[in-house]
Order: sequence, then structure tokens, then C-alpha cells
Amino acid sequence: MNTTTNDEGGLRPPSEPFPAALAQLHRAREADAFPVSWTRTRDDHYSVIAHWPGEHPYFIPVHGHRYDPLLVTETMRQATLLVLHAGYGVPLGHHFLLTELQFTCRMDRLAIGDGPGEVEVQVVCSDVQRARGLVSQFRVDMVVRRAGSAVSTGVILGRTVGPEAYRRMRGDHGIPGFEVPRTPPVTASLVGRSRPEDVLLSPTPQDRLWQLRVDTEHPVLFQGEKDHVPGMLLLEAARQAAELATQSQPFVPSSGRIGFQRYAEFGTPCWIRAHALTTSRAGTTGITITGSQDDGAVFLAELSSALPAC
Repeated sequence: MNTTTNDEGGLRPPSEPFPAALAQLHRAREADAFPVSWTRTRDDHYSVIAHWPGEHPYFIPVHGHRYDPLLVTETMRQATLLVLHAGYGVPLGHHFLLTELQFTCRMDRLAIGDGPGEVEVQVVCSDVQRARGLVSQFRVDMVVRRAGSAVSTGVILGRTVGPEAYRRMRGDHGIPGFEVPRTPPVTASLVGRSRPEDVLLSPTPQDRLWQLRVDTEHPVLFQGEKDHVPGMLLLEAARQAAELATQSQPFVPSSGRIGFQRYAEFGTPCWIRAHALTTSRAGTTGITITGSQDDGAVFLAELSSALPAC
């Protein structure tokens, strides 16, 4: 049996596989929960098994037959939550503050039906800081493997805070369930969507500027009570803005980085803007997307799209 040395100098064997609970993934519906089990392989190293659905109403295939890269990033996010809850004892009810997400996908290895929908997320935690015995800050590096081959890598940086500290931090903004007026959507097909309810941008008179659309009743994007716009919704909004800014060809984010400066609040417009557009000799298109609200920066996203051979 393989063993590792624990903090007290003793040997601690790897754990047996444990099932993933919906609460540990911060999901309310099984259809939107992708990790199914976790194992500690050695100190600060974990293996998370996840299942990707062949069909999903929100994470629809791209290029007609490949898994959506944002399904990959959502799997990474859920795997991070699972490991921190189950492996590090972060209590349910604590809040996770995502500060940065990076990802790179091998689009040629994301074909639906090219091998099983089961993937392994290899998780390595580092820069783990604690306050009062609980994790307060972390870095998670991940490799997603499918049938033994790496299909994606990613990094998540973030913090955790307890309920009382979160209430103090949020102040008057900490009111979940705030009703947000829905503005009209851009045409769904222009942002790679088939349903208007999945469109996260509204048109404005300015070129490459859109208003964020927020539907707090969206069954996938809003699960559980929220007092702010979720970060993964902002990532999808950035992807849709990139689609609109690159109408000459489909934009599928094969790699990217998004950093969050502050929460996007309910009740005041959040503006999504597309900035610099670059194209490399290899045919990779890169674009910068920003979100702002009340004259303050909310996020900065840098996305790249590389079309694989069909």
C-alpha cells in the first residue's frame, strides 16, 4: 500500500473513494452536479471522478460534437469545492470567494462519443492558509484526464469566509433573492445559444458594449440563494461577448483567464465590453472582455479560441 507522511511525521495511507454530495458541490440538482466521488491520493493531492453528460440543456455541444469548455471549467469549480469541503473540512455554509480561474483545453480531445464521458480531475492544493484552524485562502491546480489522456489543465485561486464574516463583509448587499429587471436579449444564435433564456447580454447603442442580463430564476445559473451575480455567469457572459465581437467565425474559448475584482451586484446595471482582438499566425483568436458596474471594475477576462480540425 502506498503511504505518505502526515504533518506529525507519521504515515497516512491514501483514502478510499468517497461519494460526492450535492451540498459539497453547491448544486441543487443532480443533472448539474458532475463530480461523483473523491479520493485523497497523498497529502494535498486528490483524485475526483466526474461524469459528463452527452446532452445537457445549458452546457450544449460546441462545433456540433465536442464538450463545451465551460463544462470543463464548471467541473473544475465543483471539484475544488468538493475537495475543500471533504478533504480540508471547510464547513457547509461557508462562502467561497473566487478570485481567479485559468484554463486550457485540448479541443481535439473533447469529442463527445470519442471514449467514455467519465473523467478524472487530478487536484493539487497549495498556498493553503488557515485562520482559526479553517482554510481561509487556497490555490488549486488541476489536470483533467479522459481515458488516460490530459484534456485540460486549470488553476483556481480563492478565499473562504464564514457566515458571520460574510454578513459583515456584504453589509446592505447581503440580501438574497433580489428581483432583477430583465432587459431584452441579443439574438440567441449570435452568441451560440438556441434559447433566449440562456442569453446573458442585452444590446446597447455603443459598439462592443452590452448590458448584463440576470435571471435569478435560471435553473442552472442560480441554485440556492444568491446575494450577487455568480462568477461562472460572468464567465459565460464574457464568452458570449467574444462571440458577438468575432462574428466572422465561431468563438469557442479553448483557453482563458478571468480575474474577479469585486462582486457584480443586483439592482444596478453591469456593463460588458469587448476590447482588444488579436489573431496569431496559428489561427488563434484572442480577446479581452471586461465587466464594470458603478464606475468600478468587476472582472477582466482574456479568452482565446483555436478551432480544431473537424
